[in-house]
Amino acid sequence: MTDRHQEIQNSYKQLGNMASLYDGIITRSTVIGKIMDNVIWGLDERLAARWVNEALVPISEDFKGSLLEVPVGTGVLTMPLYKSLPEARITCLDYSADMMKAAEKRAEVLGINNVKFVQGDVGCLPFDDSSFDIVLSLNGFHAFPDKKAAFSETYRVLKPGGIFCGCFYIKDEFRRTDWFVKHMYVPKGFFTAPFESQESLRRRLEGMYSQVSVHAVNAEGIFCCIK
Repeated sequence: MTDRHQEIQNSYKQLGNMASLYDGIITRSTVIGKIMDNVIWGLDERLAARWVNEALVPISEDFKGSLLEVPVGTGVLTMPLYKSLPEARITCLDYSADMMKAAEKRAEVLGINNVKFVQGDVGCLPFDDSSFDIVLSLNGFHAFPDKKAAFSETYRVLKPGGIFCGCFYIKDEFRRTDWFVKHMYVPKGFFTAPFESQESLRRRLEGMYSQVSVHAVNAEGIFCCIK
């Protein structure tokens, strides 16, 4: 385990008593979270660590540029990462004030002071063209109601040569997850159809970006693009 990975893992432990049900599933930090992670997503410890690491690997350990995360959610995965990037200029956006409040609290607990929080809509980002070196999106696109606008806006605010990376649910990779998404997540409003497959996501991104990498870890589609 690298020093950076160990530092991030230690931060997860520091934030453990703040874990919600959502956080517990994402980080496997609670018993119910581990059970749901296994049952719904088919992820054990190894696969769960793999999708997180691969989604974040485009962000270098010495990154000092500008980064936009959208949506930030509760910040459970990224605040520990941002703690290891003290010279970066980070902006975190979410439509939900409650989610963002949880992320802000995590930043406060970890003593992070280089993150700005903005409430807003990914379909109409309140930033100028070519504002960010990296746009990161973890587990957001499967919930966005207007995915076309979200792809367009994240592209618009990214600098030429910048990186768009992250992950979200993709269909047709893991049948058990597909069933739960169709019968539980969509009816409850957690996810919003239509959903990308691995191939449709690759085609979409290749139509926008100069370099594209897409692969799946069970039903998690991991992507990295260069504008």
